[in-house]
This record gives sequence, structure tokens and C-alpha cells, in this order.
Amino acid sequence: MDKHAAALDDTFLALADPTRRAILSRLGQGPASVGELAAPYDMALTSFMKHLKILERSGWITSAKAGRVRTCAIVTDRFADVGAWVYGHRSLWER
Repeated sequence: MDKHAAALDDTFLALADPTRRAILSRLGQGPASVGELAAPYDMALTSFMKHLKILERSGWITSAKAGRVRTCAIVTDRFADVGAWVYGHRSLWER
């Protein structure tokens, strides 16, 4: 599998989960701390951190730590990758 295909697999894996999509929606409003992002979810912080790790590994978010606070931000370039893939396959689906 080439590097581009592997990145696309990671992209769609990250988007496959509703919690991760909700995190991206929230980060679309601006950066947020891990605590702020985790607050709406009834899950252990370690479980929530797994979602953030998947998003970060796939390039959807970045994070930075300042003191004891880790802040996450969305990487909007990933939307272009998804859009390009969808657009590239659109003619197949419209047949």
C-alpha cells in the first residue's frame, strides 16, 4: 500500500467514529483544552484520549501542552484530502 492510500485509510478511520466527528465539529469553533473537549462525554479520560490520539495520528488535529493544559486544534487541510477523494470518485457513483 502506498503512503497516500495509508493516509486516506487513517483519515476515514478517524471519521468513522461519531465521537471523533463531534470532536472535530467542536474544534471547528476554535482550539480547546482536552478537559473542555472531554466534558460532554461520559467516558474515562483514558478512553477519550484514545480518540484524540487517533485524530492526531491521522493528521486531523494538533496538540500542544502549556504547563498542565494540553490544547487541541483542528487541521483544516485534511478536509481537502477527503474532498479530493470524493470528487475523484464522483463520476463512478453518478453512472
